[in-house]
Amino acid sequence: MADGEEFILSFIHSVNKRPVYDTIRREGNHLLIVKSRFDSFGAGMPEGSTDKEKLQFGKDGWLEWMVNRPMPEVSFFVGWVANHSLRIKGRDIALADLAEPGTLVSLRIQKASRYELWKGRCLQ
Repeated sequence: MADGEEFILSFIHSVNKRPVYDTIRREGNHLLIVKSRFDSFGAGMPEGSTDKEKLQFGKDGWLEWMVNRPMPEVSFFVGWVANHSLRIKGRDIALADLAEPGTLVSLRIQKASRYELWKGRCLQ
């Protein structure tokens, strides 16, 4: 990914069972969690703005939690029912197709050679 490009990590929230869409951007050598979009309040979901994050309504009526938090990597366990997927460069990729549910996955910036890309080690 080029600097400034974004992708979306989507999943079904484990408590309120509703979809969540996290927008993440490459910023130099780290990732920036830009925002989370969700359609309802519930346990484990943000309920209001804080000093650092702002909760607002998007134009489509969905809730948007503006995070803007830099992270060296984003790690999570692929869920059995969470249906984790990535939307990157116009492609939807179900993570359960790449890793067994229960597997720890880490997303981070890492250089790869053209050969590694060609062999399928990294997404193009």
